[in-house]
Amino acid sequence: MKRTNWFDRKFSPIEDNGILPCIIERLEGTPARLAEKMKQINPTILSVSKDHKWSIKREIGHLIDLEPLWLDRAKEIIAGEPDLKKADLTNSKTQEADHDERDLMALITDFSKHRQYLVQLLRGLQDTDLDRSAKHPRLGTPMRIIDLAYFVAEHDDHHLAQITFLQNGIQ
Repeated sequence: MKRTNWFDRKFSPIEDNGILPCIIERLEGTPARLAEKMKQINPTILSVSKDHKWSIKREIGHLIDLEPLWLDRAKEIIAGEPDLKKADLTNSKTQEADHDERDLMALITDFSKHRQYLVQLLRGLQDTDLDRSAKHPRLGTPMRIIDLAYFVAEHDDHHLAQITFLQNGIQ
């Protein structure tokens, strides 16, 4: 099955702020979905990389590595900043980290802990926060909180799908 590369994805603005609670549920549930997925995986393949792709542990580490960016961007939107913080498109933090050496449950716990900061921030928003926007540096489009939340949820699922792909391709 063809999968669109992350950097080829387009994200249309979401008009209805009323679906934000559903997106927050999705974001909060990512660590649990990840943990459930890991119960079914052969532990001997967690650090295996194939075809110059990240290993499963590195995929999880990447999710952890980006949590501070998502939180900073949400705070920038709320504060009325005109532009969002740029991401390191080379993913140097993930490339240089030793995620493959870490314990799987420690990775999942770390991701869950960091994700709670974003979820708590989103759940504490006021209606006035929902209409502010800031320009996304790569996409060049304005992003409101709901757009950012959806972007993050899609990024999560992109990497969960990659983990499934790796699991099926290595076993």
